[in-house]
Amino acid sequence: MRISQLTLTDFRSYAQAELQLHPGPNVLLGFNGVGKTNIAEAIGYLSTLSSHRVSQDGPLVRHTAKQAFIRAEAHRGTRQARLEVEINPGRSNRARINRGNPVRATDVLGILRTVLFAPEDLELIKGSPGVRRRLLDDLAVQLRPALGRVRLDYEKVLKQRNALLKSIRHQGFTATHESTLEVWDHQLAEAGAHLLHARLKMLSALRPHVATAYQQLSGSVRTARLQYLSSLDAPEDPGAPEAPGPESEAENVDPAAQPGSLDVSALESCSREELTALMLQRLNQARREERERGITLVGPHRDDLSLTLDEVPVKGFASHGETWSFALSLRLAAYRVMVDDDPEEGARPVLILDDVFAELDARRRRRLAELAAEAEQLIVTAAVDDDVPESLLGNALRVESVDQISQVTLHEPG
Repeated sequence: MRISQLTLTDFRSYAQAELQLHPGPNVLLGFNGVGKTNIAEAIGYLSTLSSHRVSQDGPLVRHTAKQAFIRAEAHRGTRQARLEVEINPGRSNRARINRGNPVRATDVLGILRTVLFAPEDLELIKGSPGVRRRLLDDLAVQLRPALGRVRLDYEKVLKQRNALLKSIRHQGFTATHESTLEVWDHQLAEAGAHLLHARLKMLSALRPHVATAYQQLSGSVRTARLQYLSSLDAPEDPGAPEAPGPESEAENVDPAAQPGSLDVSALESCSREELTALMLQRLNQARREERERGITLVGPHRDDLSLTLDEVPVKGFASHGETWSFALSLRLAAYRVMVDDDPEEGARPVLILDDVFAELDARRRRRLAELAAEAEQLIVTAAVDDDVPESLLGNALRVESVDQISQVTLHEPG
C-alpha cells in the first residue's frame, strides 16, 4: 500500500502543497515547527479520520480558512483510488472517492491503512487510559471500518445516559427515569459489548507481536506483556472509594484499582451476546451508585490496558529507553497485525515515523531501521539527514516555512 501523490489545501500550516511520494523510504527534512509533522498527520487522518495530536478538527484548518482538504492517490496492489476528505469544523466532514459525489467521511475508512509513530506515543505508556483505549479502537476501525459507526453509537448513547443520570442526581429518581434508563442500558450494552469484543480480538492479535518487537528493538530478553483491565470486573461495592466527579476524570479511573471477582482473561472467550448479558448485569449492580454519582460506571469507556515488562509495570518503573522501545513495539505490532489481516502483495500499510530516530540510541536506531525497511512505503520526518539511518535515505523532501506558510521542495543533499 502506498500514496503516490498527496495534496493539502488549507491544512494546518499549508495553504497549498503537492507532494510526490515514492515506494520505499520518503524522508521529510526540516527544522522543528516548519510543518513536517503536519504531513504525517494528514496521511494518518486519511486512514483514521482522527489526528494523533488533537481531539477536535478545528486546529487542522489553517487559521484564515473555513475548511481544509486532504487529497491522495492511494495504491493497493494493482488497485488505485483517489481519496478526498473535506474537514469542516463544527459541521459534518465529507469525502469523495474517485472524484465521485460527496459521501460520508467514514466511507473512506479501510481504503488506506497506515501506522504512525510519533513522540506523542509515549503517552501510550505515561498517559491516561483513554490513550490506550484509542490504540485498540483505531486499529480495530482500520481493519473493520464498520466499527467506526459502533464507536460513535456507543459515545452517543453514553452521553445521553450520563445526561439522564445527572438529571436523576439533581432532581430525584422516578418511575419514568427507570423505564428510560432501561432503554439506554440495553443500547449501551449492545454497542459496548460490540466494541469490547473488537478490542479483545485486537489485544489477542497484538500480544505476540508486541513481545517479539520489544525484544528485537531493545535486544532484551524481558517479555513485553499486555492485559486488558475491564470495568466489567468491578461490580458495585458500597465500600469502594468515591469516583471523581467530572465525567472526563471518571472515564479515566484505573479499573485495576477497583474491586471485582471476574477473571478478566475469560472475557476473551466470550461471544458478543455473552458480553452484552454480562454488561447488563454489571449495569444493574451499579445502578444505585450511578444514580448517586450521576455518571456511567460500567462500560468500555472505563477500561484500560496494563503494560508490563515481565511482571513489572512499564509506567513509573521503566527507563527512558525501555519506555520508547515499548511504545514503538505497540505500533510495530499494529503494523504486523495489519499485515496478517491482509497478506496480499501490495497491501502492507504505510508506515510513518515522525521525529523518532533522533530520540533513539544507535542500537535501537539500527534495529528500527531494519524493521521499518520491510514497509512498502515508509514516511520519515527528521530535522536533518544525519538523524536518519543511511539505509532509509530515499526520496528526500525539504520542508520550510515562509511567512508562516509551509512549503515542500526536493531536498538537495549537501
